[in-house]
Amino acid sequence: MFRFRGGKLFDFFCLRAKKKKKKKAGKSEHKVFGTPDVDEPVSDTCCSGCGAMLHCTAIEAPGYLPSEKYKALLQEGNLAKATCQRCHLLTHHHKALNLQVSRDQYKAVVQQIRRHRALVLLIVDLLDLPDSIIPDLPELVGTNKHVVVLGNKIDLLPGDSPSYLRRIKQQLIQYCQEAGFGSQVTDVHLISAKTGYGIENLISSLQRSWKYKGDVYLVGSANAGKSTLFNTLLESDYCKSKASDVIHKATISPWPGTTLNLLKFPIINPTPHRMFRRQERLAEASRQTESELSQEELRRLRHFSKQGYLVGRIGRTFRSDGGSRPGVFEFDPDSLAFGENEDEETTTGPSKAPVEFTHNELKDAHWLYDTPGIMKEKDILNLLNDQEVRSVVPTYAIVPRTFVLKPSMSLFVGALARIDFLEGNKSCWFSVVASGYVPVHITSLEKADSIYEKHAGHVLLGVPTGGSERMKEFPPLVPQEFRLEGRGYLEAAADIKLSSA
Repeated sequence: MFRFRGGKLFDFFCLRAKKKKKKKAGKSEHKVFGTPDVDEPVSDTCCSGCGAMLHCTAIEAPGYLPSEKYKALLQEGNLAKATCQRCHLLTHHHKALNLQVSRDQYKAVVQQIRRHRALVLLIVDLLDLPDSIIPDLPELVGTNKHVVVLGNKIDLLPGDSPSYLRRIKQQLIQYCQEAGFGSQVTDVHLISAKTGYGIENLISSLQRSWKYKGDVYLVGSANAGKSTLFNTLLESDYCKSKASDVIHKATISPWPGTTLNLLKFPIINPTPHRMFRRQERLAEASRQTESELSQEELRRLRHFSKQGYLVGRIGRTFRSDGGSRPGVFEFDPDSLAFGENEDEETTTGPSKAPVEFTHNELKDAHWLYDTPGIMKEKDILNLLNDQEVRSVVPTYAIVPRTFVLKPSMSLFVGALARIDFLEGNKSCWFSVVASGYVPVHITSLEKADSIYEKHAGHVLLGVPTGGSERMKEFPPLVPQEFRLEGRGYLEAAADIKLSSA
């Protein structure tokens, strides 16, 4: 018999968090520099990092810029490339302002998909299954929409068997069926938006199946990796070649909810000639040895190899910077077709003028949209401050930590969860799959309460941080008892999961 302190604590956490909202907000918010000007009208320009409308009227509203900065950019004509203060703090100072899209706002944005012929890319955090699957998505976007499910962050999961990728994919499909997706799911891919694993296969699959039938919407829970994937696809063959020079990258950070409105880039039309050229490039890349790679590519691969178990290469077939050899005239015969306003490989020139799309280039374009991430109500990240979020959210490959517990022993996962082994005939093995920055502590059952009282908020248990003052506002652990029957040493009896922890 086991007692888990933390398994049922999320409902209680949410209630307590609402009651403590003012006090908690005062702890987690950061200073907003500059002053607002309520008389200045809101612009029709979106933040290039999160998609919110830029303004200087209300500090607490998405898209805010201090009036001093806002007016200067407006006067200089540089507002189009600006990011709001929240995106600036996230990117340059790793500080999060407490702005999020409500569930009603999220529904209003995502329900726009119902009116269009569109493909939905549902990105799912594999470290947070099944909670990162949006259960009411078919109802929001319409039951007639095709859905491609992308299991992200596969690079962080250790391979425990030769067939672990197939097993994870099958489990993901099962979770989607249980969430009510049914026949809407047309394909499932395991990817890493950060390291590039599986991205080229995803692009080829989308260009073969969806082709150029309509817009594509990237949806998912907050912190699932949508903005990272948006930025990755922006630099790939799925995007018009000029777009990466024109469109600002989405803001990415460990904090959930960094996209507050719709960001977008134009999709390239995968004509037969372009598909042929792309396949030629992929075939050539597959034959390349490590010694043939550029120094930049080698640095990238080595960098991500230290962070994840699986790494992929992402290239571009068409470029807007004139990658052709000097003196050789190249053209795309598909661009001569009537009504096609697509990318052409341009030659380099001395001009450094800003790159912009013409009207004809975007007249009949289809777009990929990055939508806001919906905040999960039962998510432990909602209770944590900046430093704690950085400790809890894994950014490096996870190394499971396995412990052997005898009856009457307790296991702490930080100060976020506690498992008591109450009774059993033999010892049990517990494998903790979590960020390496979250400490695990083993003790006897009789000492567990005193250790939590003394060390919660301090170095021994690690998360939360801030000592006794921090723990006064942190919800207590609530026990839940359950029985498990072992299945031997080759199979785990059960999974005990904390959402996003």
